[in-house]
Amino acid sequence: MTVRLTLVAAARCSALLAERFDDDRPLDGAGWHEVALAAHALAPLGAAELRYCSPTARSRATGEALGYAPMAQPALRDCDMGRWRGYTLAEVAAREPEAVDAWLADPRAAPHGGEPLLGFIARIGGWLDTRPAEDGAMVAVAEPAVVRAALVYALKAPPSAYWNVDVRPLSTVTLTGGAHRWHLSLMSLAG
Repeated sequence: MTVRLTLVAAARCSALLAERFDDDRPLDGAGWHEVALAAHALAPLGAAELRYCSPTARSRATGEALGYAPMAQPALRDCDMGRWRGYTLAEVAAREPEAVDAWLADPRAAPHGGEPLLGFIARIGGWLDTRPAEDGAMVAVAEPAVVRAALVYALKAPPSAYWNVDVRPLSTVTLTGGAHRWHLSLMSLAG
């Protein structure tokens, strides 16, 4: 049996350079505008049998604005960034440069007191692997970090690959397969 899961990155809640760790702010004006512009292309994904979202304000709002009426999934929450929550990378790097270096270099490190990257990827992978096995379509709106973690897990890539995946707001990616056998599925816009 094959599951088809399309991940939609939540719209933005701040300028990309002002994004904060483990941020739970609502959509900003630019985010609402981007959702309105993308709705015609993304709304059809709401026909999926199962519709999920991260529990963050911006993921829920993105899903609702697209007409998905998604069910919040606690396992799809962003990485727990401990004491770095609410700060930008630049702010943390200025205060704790060695800790940031350790965090970027070692996927088992959690100098912030939160969740290590390896644990985050495993949590997202665990959620993927427990999706219902029946043939069918699913959609999940989640934080860009969650989409990155899902891709690393699905492709069985090393954790360091996480830093090489750029997920822009309202971008989509589709995974097909099922527990422990996920495939990246790229769609053609031409017939």
